[in-house]
Amino acid sequence: MAAMPSFQIHPSTLKHQRFPNAPRNKLLSPNSCCPLFSLVSKASILSGTRGNGVLLNCLPPVENHADEDLGSLPPDLRKNSMPSHVAVIMDGNRRWAQMRGLPSVSGYEAGAQAFRTVVDLCCKWRITVLTVFAFSSDNWTRPKVEIDFIMELLERALRDELQQLTRKKVRVSIIGDCTRLPKPLQVLLREAEETTKNNSQLHLICALNYSGQNDILQACQNMALKVKDGLIEPEDINKFLLEKELETNCTEFPNPDLLIRTSGELRISNFFLWQLAYTELYFANSLWPDFGEDEFVEALSSFQQRERRYGGKSVS
Repeated sequence: MAAMPSFQIHPSTLKHQRFPNAPRNKLLSPNSCCPLFSLVSKASILSGTRGNGVLLNCLPPVENHADEDLGSLPPDLRKNSMPSHVAVIMDGNRRWAQMRGLPSVSGYEAGAQAFRTVVDLCCKWRITVLTVFAFSSDNWTRPKVEIDFIMELLERALRDELQQLTRKKVRVSIIGDCTRLPKPLQVLLREAEETTKNNSQLHLICALNYSGQNDILQACQNMALKVKDGLIEPEDINKFLLEKELETNCTEFPNPDLLIRTSGELRISNFFLWQLAYTELYFANSLWPDFGEDEFVEALSSFQQRERRYGGKSVS
């Protein structure tokens, strides 16, 4: 493959872009992939084949909320109605880049800032669990150059930011089949889990090479093995036992209260197929790199205005 031309993206290009002709956000109740997890604040990372690179110095400085009042909330939000678990499908990185005539990898770089902003806000507003759909098991069909870039960016992010995550008291858990990921990345992921396991400010769950269908399948296989070994009887199997076998058994709140998907797509793309049974769904038209504090407040405000129903009476 021919080398891609070198260029630099000015930070001003990464500011939130508004599109006046875009439709308003679509909201769905429970009754009615995937891009990158990255913590890089400023990166110069290889794109294209190894040795032929694009210089990307594109992310503006990240605001540090660590010393702010963690209990402070915007006036539109109520403290006693905040979701315990927010899940996010970070969609639209590639389209964001294409709209600006940039290579797809620059969209992932731009999306890094949105991710870091949401992590900081979850810490600040005392949201207990944040799950991000970082890489779907279906994403392996994407170009190898793009996949390699994502893996390299994730590896660098973990190396650079693990100390910051520890300082912010963020616990990191990884769900999904990590055996297909590069070996150095697997080592770093295990290190991140071990280093942060006692942190309690925010539980950050990263779904890497994750499939909702496979999650349910492996849970059923585990229960079948327990029946075979005589540990349980078939009639013992119920939804509570199955939930203990799902990969979200790593957290106290395995089922998200709110799912946010950006870019206007109205589907869940093989994400938490079991866990989303009674989750409130919010579909934002913003592309993921344009998803900032205002958009997050709007999503949370929509959540707080709904009457949650679990097949019966509403729950305020």
